Amino acid sequence: MYSRVLLKLSGEVLSGEGERGFASERTRFLIEELRPVVEKGIQLAIVIGAGNIIRGRELSEMRSSRADELGILGTIMNSLYLKESLCMNGFEAIAISSIAGIPSLLEHRYDTIEDALNTGKIVVFGGGTYLPFFTTDTAAAVRAVEIGADVLIKGTKVDGVYDKDPKTNEDARRIERTTFSEAIKSRFEIMDVEAFSICQRYGLPVRVIDFFSKGNLFDAIIGGKTGTVVLPD
Repeated sequence: MYSRVLLKLSGEVLSGEGERGFASERTRFLIEELRPVVEKGIQLAIVIGAGNIIRGRELSEMRSSRADELGILGTIMNSLYLKESLCMNGFEAIAISSIAGIPSLLEHRYDTIEDALNTGKIVVFGGGTYLPFFTTDTAAAVRAVEIGADVLIKGTKVDGVYDKDPKTNEDARRIERTTFSEAIKSRFEIMDVEAFSICQRYGLPVRVIDFFSKGNLFDAIIGGKTGTVVLPD
């Protein structure tokens, strides 16, 4: 069983697939998936994307750096929304921003984050790396290493990594375990190369799960066979 977990989620967990904004039923599902994890005493941090608000690279008419900045701001909105939703539902949580000066979010300080995790608070990271050209996958890898997480769990819409696209290939096979080198070589679309390289360098395993199936997160944390595990070489 993992004791400290970094959970990477798409903004779509707050809106529903392909939707925008916030949907109360999706937020309730997310909260109830987190509840048994926290009740088990697992220390939990979350990096959330902004796909329910904006994706910087969708704005092709803008300079990519400016478009990415809009995406970064979207993650700030989501982190504040998630933190407030957690607190309203009986959790203790803090939101940490990589951008200074936002009143409702705390400054990114290692001691603040460590104290929060050690006292059972959920830590929600907003703002990504605060650098354009880097995805929230990369931000998740960085934050996971910073907090000394046992694993980075990426919640997706599919139940792991397949040897071919399961949507178009009936014979697609789910891969239970693989390595970072094999994932890069086979071009498995799990995370970007920058995120992989960080995880590889610091020996951080990644677990890819279908977050939208009830109970998968808890099963993955306590040692079940949910999803795909990507291990350092």
